[in-house]
Amino acid sequence: MGPGEVAAILFGTFAVLVFLRVPVAFALGLAVVPVFFLDDRLTPVLLMREMFKSYNAFVLLAVPFFLLAANLMNSSGITDRLINFARAMVGHLPGGLGHVNVVVSMLFAGISGSSTADAAGIGSLLIPQMKKEGYDTSFAVAITACSSVMGVIIPPSILMVIWGGLMSVSIGGLFLAGVLPGVLIAGSQMLTVYVYAKRRGYPVHVRSTLLQLLASAGGASLALMTPLIIVGGIVGGFFTPTEASVVAVVYSLILGVAVFRSVTIRQVPQVFYESARFAAISLFCIGTASAFGWCLAYFKIPAALVVQIEAMGLGVIGTGIMAALAFLLIGMFIDAIPAIIILGTVLYPVTASVGMHPIHFAMIGIISLAFGLVTPPYGLCLLIAASIGEIRLVDALKDVFVILLPMLAVLLFIIVAPDIILALPRWLMPGFVN
Repeated sequence: MGPGEVAAILFGTFAVLVFLRVPVAFALGLAVVPVFFLDDRLTPVLLMREMFKSYNAFVLLAVPFFLLAANLMNSSGITDRLINFARAMVGHLPGGLGHVNVVVSMLFAGISGSSTADAAGIGSLLIPQMKKEGYDTSFAVAITACSSVMGVIIPPSILMVIWGGLMSVSIGGLFLAGVLPGVLIAGSQMLTVYVYAKRRGYPVHVRSTLLQLLASAGGASLALMTPLIIVGGIVGGFFTPTEASVVAVVYSLILGVAVFRSVTIRQVPQVFYESARFAAISLFCIGTASAFGWCLAYFKIPAALVVQIEAMGLGVIGTGIMAALAFLLIGMFIDAIPAIIILGTVLYPVTASVGMHPIHFAMIGIISLAFGLVTPPYGLCLLIAASIGEIRLVDALKDVFVILLPMLAVLLFIIVAPDIILALPRWLMPGFVN
């Protein structure tokens, strides 16, 4: 069988299984089975072997540890301190709570590395409060969901750890490259909130005094040290990303149990259990997606795609736009981690063939997949926010679309301005990012 026939079988079977509501993790593994039976050189045992081989990666230990750190931060009341700090900074702007929502998501993103933890932790506090102050429920849900995508863009990010481990890209470089896009996305969302507030007359809070601002900054300062410890430690060469995730857990545990005393020893096992449950789901997806990706590589599907793209004569910008559209589309249907393993590994040689920097390609892919967290039918962050707001998902789609438009403009800027995105990694890590 040629690459075209195998690709049709793999993606066709996968699409049918997803349409039949088979969980994505199982659909990825099952889609490989027909190809294994059609080719005499392959046996089903290879499927299991490739799955287990994918788990033999030290960097993957960072996934459960970063999830655990995020859950510990949520349980220890860190979110309340971040909200107070954000309110003191931007609460006086038109649509104050909307701006607070964006800023606190940006701050929490630097701690958790997980968009779902962001949506659940911040949404449960701010969505009811926004509704109480007269904000439209659809807007409160939409801005909470859209701002939560910064959780996987602003470092530390679980998706960046996965991407760097799979494609041998500097994780420290990825973390630094995510800073500017995260700030630009936050700025685009705050601009949208301002326009909404002016058009709909959302309330404005009294400006905080300098003393109140300093007090709230002091209350959040220990939490805000987390990204400095993690990113600074990796960039400075003090520890690896996996070791950084363990440091984040220990630091979160000390803050919650010993410093703030908002988490009791009896609560810790439950936090560990929930973190392990979510990590197991993610890691199982990695196994089946890796088997799917191995099958693509075995039949030389990425190489065939490179030939087709080269024949089209696309440059870096054209290939970047094509990659972004592909990631945006697949992100609507499956989780980001299997999407990275399947589509990222397929497109990586394509982007390399046109001279695109690996970190530039990574940022395009990660940001595009982050937007998939708020676009149905998958839209996990949107589902979480809509559940908290007690509205139907479709009722928030109009506001989500409006907020997404300037975010897509930021994505386009990232595609056409690679040197600006790479400036920070090149400055701080010249030995690893050329």
